[in-house]
Amino acid sequence: MKNISDFLNEKVIQYNNPSFIESDPISIPHLFTRKEDIEISGFLTSIIAWGRRAAIIKTANRWMDLMDNSPYDFLINASDIEMRRFDGFVYRTFNSDDCLFLMTALRDVYLNKGGLEQVANESIMGGGQILDLIVGMRESLFETPHMVRSRKHIANPQSGSAAKRINMFLRWMIRNDDKGVDFGLWKKISPSKLMCPLDVHSGNVARKVGLLTRKQNDWKAVDELTQNLRKMDKEDPVKYDFALFGMGVFEGIS
Repeated sequence: MKNISDFLNEKVIQYNNPSFIESDPISIPHLFTRKEDIEISGFLTSIIAWGRRAAIIKTANRWMDLMDNSPYDFLINASDIEMRRFDGFVYRTFNSDDCLFLMTALRDVYLNKGGLEQVANESIMGGGQILDLIVGMRESLFETPHMVRSRKHIANPQSGSAAKRINMFLRWMIRNDDKGVDFGLWKKISPSKLMCPLDVHSGNVARKVGLLTRKQNDWKAVDELTQNLRKMDKEDPVKYDFALFGMGVFEGIS
C-alpha cells in the first residue's frame, strides 16, 4: 500500500489544483461567491453530471443563465411566469419536469428547512454516515410533489447505487484543503466521513492499482474503495478521487 500511496499522492498534487477547474463541472459553482449560490449551482450541476463533461458544463451554464446567474435569488423570488422559461429545458433523460421539480424542492429547502447544509447536518447527526446524509437529503427533496420519473435523478445508496454525483457534490461542499478546488463550506461534517465518487473512470483505475476488487460500480464498491483509501489517509480519503479520476480521464488509464 505504501508504494501505491506515494504514487497516488503525487497524482493528487498533479490534479488537485486550480488548473483542474476549467474543464470540470466544479467550474460552475466556482462562478459564484455567495454560499447559497455555490450550494445550489453545485447541486444542480451535480444532478446532470453524466456524459461528456463539455456537454455537462454547457447545459449547467445555460441553467445558470436562465436563473439570471443568481440561483438563490431566482429560486426564492421567481414567479410562475419566470419559471416557465424552463419549458423545453432538457439534458439527455433530464427534462423540464425534472428541472422544475428540483428547483421547487430546493426553494422549499431554503425557505422552510434551513438550506441544504442544515438538511445534511440533520441527516448525519448522532454518528450517522454519508449514506444516511444522502438518504436524508433525498427524502427531504422528495417531500415536494413530483413525478415518479424524477426520482431516478437523485441516487439512492440504500438501493445499491454508487451515488457518484451526490458523493461528488458532497466532496465539493465538505473538503477544504486550501488548494482552491473544493469549497469546504460545510464545517460540521468531517471530510473523513466522505465516500469516494465512483464512476467508470475511477473504478477502472482503482481496480488496476489494486484498490478495488468488486466488479460492479455500486455502493458496496464505493465502500470497499473508500475503506482502502482511508488506509492511506484516514482524515481525507476522498482527496484520491483527483488521482483516480485524473488518471482515467486525462491519462486514459483503464
